[in-house]
Amino acid sequence: MEEKDFKCLRCGAVNKYPYEKGKMIERQCRKCGSNSIRIVKEKDANKEQKK
Repeated sequence: MEEKDFKCLRCGAVNKYPYEKGKMIERQCRKCGSNSIRIVKEKDANKEQKK
């Protein structure tokens, strides 16, 4: 199982979490505890790095 970057929609923290395509895994932000986190897509990650 690989790890990918996920971003919290509440506080904006980005952390690596286990990821397996097609498998739903409940994740929780390590900073604020919210469960509203989404995977950072490759094009979004590249956009962030250019700032």
